[in-house]
Amino acid sequence: MDNSFSKNKWLTFVLVAFGVFMSTLDGSIVNIALPAILDDFNARLAVVEWVVMIYLLTITSFLLACGKLSDIYGHKKIYIAGLLLFSFSSFLCGISSDIYFLIFSRMLQGFSAAMIMACTPALLVFSFPVSERGKIFGINSMVVACGLTSGPAIGGFFVDVYSWRMIFFLNVPIGIAGAIGSYFILKNIKPSTKVSGFDYKGSLFAAVSIGSFLLVLTHGYEWGLASIEFGIFSCIFIIFFVMFLINEKNVKNPVLNLKIFKSRMLSISSLSGTLLFMILFVVIFLMPFYLMKAKGLDSQTAGYIMMVPFAFLFFVSPVSGNLSDYLGSRILCTAGMLVLFSGVWLCSRLTIDSKISSVLLALSLIGIGTSIFISPNSAALMTSVPEEIKGTGGAIMAAARNLGMVLGIAMAGSLFNFYFKAESQGQTLSSYVPEMNYAFMKAFGFTMLATAFLSLAAAVITAFRGKEPTRQRR
Repeated sequence: MDNSFSKNKWLTFVLVAFGVFMSTLDGSIVNIALPAILDDFNARLAVVEWVVMIYLLTITSFLLACGKLSDIYGHKKIYIAGLLLFSFSSFLCGISSDIYFLIFSRMLQGFSAAMIMACTPALLVFSFPVSERGKIFGINSMVVACGLTSGPAIGGFFVDVYSWRMIFFLNVPIGIAGAIGSYFILKNIKPSTKVSGFDYKGSLFAAVSIGSFLLVLTHGYEWGLASIEFGIFSCIFIIFFVMFLINEKNVKNPVLNLKIFKSRMLSISSLSGTLLFMILFVVIFLMPFYLMKAKGLDSQTAGYIMMVPFAFLFFVSPVSGNLSDYLGSRILCTAGMLVLFSGVWLCSRLTIDSKISSVLLALSLIGIGTSIFISPNSAALMTSVPEEIKGTGGAIMAAARNLGMVLGIAMAGSLFNFYFKAESQGQTLSSYVPEMNYAFMKAFGFTMLATAFLSLAAAVITAFRGKEPTRQRR
């Protein structure tokens, strides 16, 4: 590899870490401020929920477009533009005068986060030699873990001491500093092939189809399968998805070249990554309800317990990433899925009387399995993407992660609510009383058991990714 790529590799990593930390932090920091935002604007909960929802929807909908833009115009340019737009949109969030302007500003923030997320894997790949890709994605997972776990704590501090607005103002100097540093340090890697134009139609079709699909997933159970809303957004998804596929097959420079999925390593890495986050977020979504409703723990204690799975990302991911440079991804990713299966299966065996140590063991195994899997899978996916479309590869990786999160929450909500209502004669969690403990545990156990079977199937799928060359220099 050309030494110029790795001359400032650790400075590059620090600058990339700015963007990774900010974008992941903002996915978790806002939740703690929602009650204050609701009170400040005197808004309805159904409207305030969109402060979180619009961010996730926008990121996932525009990742492919942003990845393609970075392949055309350079990862450095799009990354810096993303940091600056993130700072500007954060400032707009902080000065919002009503809830609707805040939601609009969060949409801009989501688009800028998509620009950042699509570029960061490519920037790392072009800055570190092939022999260190597993290691650097392992360290990058530590930054992701830091953003996810510190969000509620940082947000809670600023909301209590200052105002909910401060959690957005905090991003402004960080984003500007990151953009300035990136301008002077990052090297702009241009694609090896000349791209004549941007696929605007494909980007639009992708954004609309993904956005409507996520709306159906997140609100479908609430609307009802026979509702007008469910029918309309399902039709929009199908129509625009078909238009997207037709466009991508016929356009000269598609936003997503579907032929790249002929690579078994790329397609299975993407699918197994989606499945992993789907399984993880079933647990992340339901476990707080078990801890606080069934076990009767306070929110602070439950919050500390829920940090356990992410804590392992700090310690296990770098080790797993380093090992993948020697062993490849198949053995480690399959082993990670099997460890994840054991943790989810233990969750399905929990009862009202289970000790907290049993909960901690199950969550620890889930965290270890996730940490073993993530770094090797990320390195394998990015290595299997052609050099000229590394930005698109980064977008695929981020989209798989976000889609898995949404699918996991949707699966958890649908399975649990269906079983809980059947066992409790139509009651909901909002009217929870101790007499519902039996119905709760039946629904909780059923959902976790179904998720355990899914994780076992995911392990089999992961094992079929094929053997890859080791990345370590000899």
